[in-house]
Amino acid sequence: MPVWQKAMEIGVDVYKISDSLPKKEDYALTSQIRNAGESISANIAEGFGRGGNKEKCNFYRYSRGSASETKSHLIYGKLVGYFAEPESNSIITKIEEVIHELNKIIKSLGN
Repeated sequence: MPVWQKAMEIGVDVYKISDSLPKKEDYALTSQIRNAGESISANIAEGFGRGGNKEKCNFYRYSRGSASETKSHLIYGKLVGYFAEPESNSIITKIEEVIHELNKIIKSLGN
């Protein structure tokens, strides 16, 4: 699925951008943003592997939620000066594209 591929890119991008976070953020922002970023593609994959449309939609919605959470962490990181604007904005753009694609998939499945 192309949306899964883009979600994987986001996970990798988030890992890289969070690598420069201060050590004091290891159990806070670093952990949270990495978990949320990785969850986007993981939930798409799990949804794809499910049998019924209702189950698929649930996991695509979880993925959409993880995408929104990741976006929020990126905005926060940018506001407190942890992330450079061009880098974080590039990831946010990808996130918005994934959310748009997930919305289309959910709608097409009739849920």
